[in-house]
Amino acid sequence: MFAATAGFPHAYVPHLPLKTDRPTHLERQIPQAMPLIVDTDFQSGSTSNAESRFGEHKSVAVIGSGISGVCAAAHLLKYGLSVTVFERSNGAGGVWKFDERPPEDPPYIYRPPSIGDQQHIPPGAVFDGWDAKFSNLEVRFAPPSPCYVGLKTNVPTPLMGTTLGNWPEGSPASVSHSAALQYIRSLAKRSGLDAVTEFHTRVEDVRKTSDGSKWRITTLALEIEDGIPSVQFTEKVRDFDLVVVASGHYNMPRIPQIEGLKGWKDSFPDRVIHSKRYRNPEKYRNQNVLVIGAGVSATDVCKELGEVSHKTYQSTRNGRFDLPASVLPPNAVRVASVEKFVPPEAKIEGEEPTLGNNQPIPGFVVLTDGTILQDIHQIVLATGYIVSYPFLPQLHSDTAVDADPDDELVVTSDGIMTHNLHKDIFYINDPTLAFIGVPYHVATFSLFDFQAQALARVFAGRAKLPTQEDMRREYEKRVEEKGRGRFFHSLVTPGHEIAYVRDLAEWVNGYVKETGGEPMPVHSEEFLKEYDVLKSRLRGLYPEIAKNDGELQE
Repeated sequence: MFAATAGFPHAYVPHLPLKTDRPTHLERQIPQAMPLIVDTDFQSGSTSNAESRFGEHKSVAVIGSGISGVCAAAHLLKYGLSVTVFERSNGAGGVWKFDERPPEDPPYIYRPPSIGDQQHIPPGAVFDGWDAKFSNLEVRFAPPSPCYVGLKTNVPTPLMGTTLGNWPEGSPASVSHSAALQYIRSLAKRSGLDAVTEFHTRVEDVRKTSDGSKWRITTLALEIEDGIPSVQFTEKVRDFDLVVVASGHYNMPRIPQIEGLKGWKDSFPDRVIHSKRYRNPEKYRNQNVLVIGAGVSATDVCKELGEVSHKTYQSTRNGRFDLPASVLPPNAVRVASVEKFVPPEAKIEGEEPTLGNNQPIPGFVVLTDGTILQDIHQIVLATGYIVSYPFLPQLHSDTAVDADPDDELVVTSDGIMTHNLHKDIFYINDPTLAFIGVPYHVATFSLFDFQAQALARVFAGRAKLPTQEDMRREYEKRVEEKGRGRFFHSLVTPGHEIAYVRDLAEWVNGYVKETGGEPMPVHSEEFLKEYDVLKSRLRGLYPEIAKNDGELQE
């Protein structure tokens, strides 16, 4: 779906008295170059050895139980693999799992993607007490998703179905987050995932064993002792044949490095938030709000504020996926991007200003066109998220840039895209590691289900991957055609999502007669009709995509 759209202490979350003390996650040193052992059988081109990596009864770890993880695990089980799902929160649902508790604030300085969004908690730590303090601990361990009270799907339900089960009969075109959550959990239950999922279990580290034959996974589980007001964290280390990363897009907030922003956040911490912490519009009643960003999440926030705020300013850099200003409510106005935040002229040394509920932030905002905004009460940074897989630090680089990664990296310091994947699924250097849910601007539930079907057939040995050389050649051709960056994973251009699924199915089904099993389906006629309607609407929202026969231009 065009989804609407961290573990660091702030004022309302006190330090938790853990009985074991270690450096915070930010202080933990992540080596710049960690040994990477790839599948040498695969690189050698030995067909018999390479094929032995896959097959029924192989053990698979699936990281995450949002819609991508549920689809992946369900199809893997269907094909006879031994599946274990790790989910750091207390239930399935991913971004659609509403929690009134917001995640903690990220630091308002550059933070490399390898750090991720969760705080380090040492194995063996014990915490005494429940209630509010336990709630804070749970938030630190598994930061809640960006889901807010008014979140609804913005892709019609006929485009959001999966082969695992239909939406309830009579479901409206747009459903609430609670209905989406119920649907995901119904798929998990009917597919038998409840029995193979470990909740409150966070994946800390994923790397190859010394001989390169398996993936060694370190997890940390939050465990509550029955009848005892005590929580402890238990570390386990297990080996798996295969790994699927399905941890989603919306974990690590992207904090823009705008002059003066950190100073405003430090002085008025409750007045400046990232949209991941946004929960409902009530706190903004009768106030002037600056929303930075013009994508789906930013526009949703502006629409919600339309009923309550005095005035909303939506600041944009005129990005390629900005929604048009015409969709904003009457009390919202589109303005230029922010150049800097200017603090109050007079400030007593060592004394932080305090503001009443109806007092605006002292100081002013300078826009790039010279406009000055004053009397701003609240700021919401709807600036998106950083690609991050902190449990794979050896596949991150905190120094390489997006434009120049090497052939081993998955994430660079920009955190804009996921590199070196075949068809946005299989890690080219070692496809026993796979990712579900990487593409953007798609009908997520449906698209991720198709990805999972292809993945399951490969992992079960029912379909064969091309050679590493062929996968690398196809990937580099795609880089040449689309360029690197966020748009590399976007299927927003009309017809591209349909072609992507058709390509997956043609490849997989080429092996059906040889290996047996059901052919992988493609989109239904009903889907294609609804898809055409949706893309016609999107052409109006994204004029740049409508030009030149739908190809997005720079």
